[in-house]
This record gives sequence, C-alpha cells and structure tokens, in this order.
Amino acid sequence: MPRYEYRCRTCGDTFELSRPMAESAAPADCPAGHDDTVKLLSTVAVGGTVSAPAPKVGGGGGGGGCCGGGCCG
Repeated sequence: MPRYEYRCRTCGDTFELSRPMAESAAPADCPAGHDDTVKLLSTVAVGGTVSAPAPKVGGGGGGGGCCGGGCCG
C-alpha cells in the first residue's frame, strides 16, 4: 500500500499515512488532531546503480576528430 506524506498547516508537523491510491486525495487529520493539512509531493528513491560504458581512448577509427573520425594527414 502506498505511503503519502502530509503537512499540518496549523502546527507544521509532517506525517505519513499508508492508504489505498483511491484515497490519496481524501482529507487527512494531523496526529495532533488538526484538520488543516496538505498532501506533499514526494520523490521516489530507487536503489541500485547505473553504469555507462567507459569512453574509448586512443586511435582505431571513429570518435570525431577533425574529419569526422578519419585521419587527416
């Protein structure tokens, strides 16, 4: 079940609630009992790493150069 983050406009407390997506826009009461709350836009953090291939160094055709990859000479 998704978790949504809310902030109380009365006391400034930030809290989370687990609720179905269908109820994500429903009003939420602050744990201190206040009813003037706003749902916060949360970012999602996904674990893992991304690796890109290392750039090629040296000769061997391709790669730009002054003539679009050819040898100018």
